Amino acid sequence: MIESSNHCINKDPIEILKEIFGYNQFKGQQEDIINNVISKNNSFVLMPTGGGKSLCYQIPSLHLPGLAIVISPLIALMQDQVQALQQYGVSVETINSNISRSKVFQIKKMIQENALKILYVAPERLLMEEFLDLLSDVKISLFAIDEAHCVSQWGHDFRPVYTNLAILADKFPDTPRIALTATADETTRKDIIDKLRLQDAKIFIDSFDRPNINYAITIANNPKKQLISFIKNNHQNQSGVIYCVSRKKTDEMTQFLKKKALTPYPIMQEWILSKEQKIKNNSSSKKISSWLQQLLLAWGSISQMSDLLFI
Repeated sequence: MIESSNHCINKDPIEILKEIFGYNQFKGQQEDIINNVISKNNSFVLMPTGGGKSLCYQIPSLHLPGLAIVISPLIALMQDQVQALQQYGVSVETINSNISRSKVFQIKKMIQENALKILYVAPERLLMEEFLDLLSDVKISLFAIDEAHCVSQWGHDFRPVYTNLAILADKFPDTPRIALTATADETTRKDIIDKLRLQDAKIFIDSFDRPNINYAITIANNPKKQLISFIKNNHQNQSGVIYCVSRKKTDEMTQFLKKKALTPYPIMQEWILSKEQKIKNNSSSKKISSWLQQLLLAWGSISQMSDLLFI
């Protein structure tokens, strides 16, 4: 696995894209972003969900020598990306609250032995003094700060710990940093750049136009009846997401759909990992497109499904 990762060092990004990820060409501004990171410049990236943000740091991680650190607050997304990269033969791990002490010790040893190319880590773990000391003794290729809107009090998911990531500018002044988000208005963008000390970063804003997506707004008049009509008339036996505002509402909707001979699969934020694994296990014997996906949060874990057709 280490060999598979290391042979990409200094290889042309388009070759890495084809050889590791199986795509023939970049989308939108991906190539410009990747080249900016490879040139060891800081970057700020605003790109819609599904636009390919992860490739903007994964490919530089494989191209550059050293260990890339990806910072994310979402355990489910970290786990999903790690599993996908491992299938591609990339030497990658994650440290989060679900990892055992023995596994954390093993990963730290891999870091010390330069046996990792990419490490996904929560901001709380990264900012521990002993962990920063560990990283200071190895070559770090880049820092990718995912869900960067979490640093802004104007964002929808403000997390105070994210503001402390500005320390990376002092501790690793020669290491490129790339901050990425799918949701940030002009005020939030400025706040992210200021809080993370990315004033010198090149700014990339990709188009949010999605010609393959249709939007419709309907006045509510017996919403449950309207929902059943919408599904049966437009998406019978197809997968989709139904957003509910609470666990109680999700449970109620699940029971309602069962009575209508549909097969819902409720997903809650706090048990997204176990439920996500169950979905993956079941999908091998029963195609997931026959299910309806219901969830309160954890959109990112489901949005990568290729057969998701309605929300």
